[in-house]
Amino acid sequence: MADRLTQLQDCLDQLATQFYASIRYISSHHDSSPVSNEPKAPPEDVTPDSPRTFAAAQRELARDLIIKEQQIEYLISVLPGIGTSEKEQEDRLKVLERELKEAEEERVKAAREKEQVLEKLDRVIRGVRRV
Repeated sequence: MADRLTQLQDCLDQLATQFYASIRYISSHHDSSPVSNEPKAPPEDVTPDSPRTFAAAQRELARDLIIKEQQIEYLISVLPGIGTSEKEQEDRLKVLERELKEAEEERVKAAREKEQVLEKLDRVIRGVRRV
């Protein structure tokens, strides 16, 4: 599963795609309305849907956009740091830095102990070979 920021970026990309698809559908399936007393003449690349079909499609496209927007809002609301002040986040970072430093010291200590044990083991093995 992707991290939250990746999920958020994916949702934003999907929303942009949905916007494009919605605009493309509306522009290619609308029933053009004449301005003033001009005759009704749809552009050549438009294949108008019936008013009922067009309205249903618009509702579906709008519903899809709303659902995607709600997904984005949810992902934003669960991002780490949302709902905490800048001071609280700074304090948390300081605690984490301190814990990281302690863990690194333990790792270095364990690495030294490992080297000492390996040297001791090497001396024992060399001593056994001589006997």
